[in-house]
Amino acid sequence: MEHKRPDISIVVPCYNEEESLPLFLRELERVAEQMRQTDDLTFEVVLIDDGSTDGTLATMKREAQRLPAHFTVRWASFSRNFGKEAALYAGLSHATGELVATMDADMQDPPSLLPEMYRIITTEDVDNVATRRTTREGEPPIRSLFARMFYKLINKISKADIVDGARDFRLMKRPMVDAILSMREYNRFSKGIYGWVGFKTRWLPYVNVNRVAGETKWSFFSLLLYSIDGIVAFSTVPLSIASVAGTLLCIVAFFALIFIIVRALLFGDPVDGWPSLASIIIFIGGIQLLCLGIMGQYLAKTYLETKHRPLYIVRESNLDE
Repeated sequence: MEHKRPDISIVVPCYNEEESLPLFLRELERVAEQMRQTDDLTFEVVLIDDGSTDGTLATMKREAQRLPAHFTVRWASFSRNFGKEAALYAGLSHATGELVATMDADMQDPPSLLPEMYRIITTEDVDNVATRRTTREGEPPIRSLFARMFYKLINKISKADIVDGARDFRLMKRPMVDAILSMREYNRFSKGIYGWVGFKTRWLPYVNVNRVAGETKWSFFSLLLYSIDGIVAFSTVPLSIASVAGTLLCIVAFFALIFIIVRALLFGDPVDGWPSLASIIIFIGGIQLLCLGIMGQYLAKTYLETKHRPLYIVRESNLDE
């Protein structure tokens, strides 16, 4: 017997969310019930356990048994931690609804926004209703500063339209979801992918909400590495900068060589001046290492892509039931 496709699928990547997941699902259930009564909608929740080390998986299994039939819960658990990008891709791959939402389980993506997002996507000519934070209240100032700098930089050097404060919380129509799934690259940066595939987007602003339980899994260093991945994935400008820097240094070195030869012919070859010479050598060496590092980043990403490794490995799930 063929099952009816749910109206809305909700993809939720989870990593050590044992405390927050039950609270999130209860709030989501409340909102879904409200939408079911007004619009007669059916829901599917796809929970992806990204190799959690706490009781997240057990919580998923328990909640899947508890929730009502019109609120189907499907889950999968990775063999290890593959990262949020892999979890998002896995969830989107197994979501079957005509509309698909992606949300975090920490309640920083308020389920209460779903009715308004559904109203917009069904009444306006848009393919995607995305949310963005209007404030960064509760974040460390240095983290907020670097985040704003990142958004300004990547929008200048890439063609991906990434809005400052954009969240992964969005509601998409099936054609956009299929377009995202067609991009099977190993090194994924979802915020860039959302902008790259295009489609009509309506932004829904809201005030930042703090986590309901647990601690953030994103340290400043992990966010820095994630931002580097985003820049490398959607821009080749750093390679151009390395080339320009190398060319300029060659020109400077050429004129410096002429200057040294002329000075030696006119005034001899005095020993003094070695501190400035050492500084120049160190500076040029630093620039060379920087350029090699930039090229190494692109080479490393290319190397990983050519391996054609799976984005994730599922240890256990109920996705086929």
